[in-house]
Amino acid sequence: MAHYAILDENNIVTQVITGKDEGGDINWENYYGQIHNSICKRTSYNTIGGVHYTREETDINGIQNVTVSDDQTKAFRKNYAGIGYKYDEIRDAFIEPKPYDSWILNEETCLYDPPTPYPEDEQVYQWNEDTQNWDLIA
Repeated sequence: MAHYAILDENNIVTQVITGKDEGGDINWENYYGQIHNSICKRTSYNTIGGVHYTREETDINGIQNVTVSDDQTKAFRKNYAGIGYKYDEIRDAFIEPKPYDSWILNEETCLYDPPTPYPEDEQVYQWNEDTQNWDLIA
């Protein structure tokens, strides 16, 4: 099973569909693009920040183990496409909408980074754009 992003004329994702895996004689991006009368790009459900992950069995507490895949050839287009994401042709990447004006696009991951890193403790924080810092919420 593969996923495909349908793009509008500005390369914004308007829909993500499930389709056939690439291979064989059919170019599925072209096929789905013709059906939807749009540009279509395959997207990798398990790719985040240019890294492909493997989802393993859920444990007894209902928690799913996620590990970095041994086969990184499955990582493409930097991030799984979501509705409203932009497809960047130069980077060949899906980029989420900018969450805050102060955040900066990381060219390597095609994710936005805050100007102040998230604290590395066991607390839960929320970004405060006015102070450009993380506020403790828990």
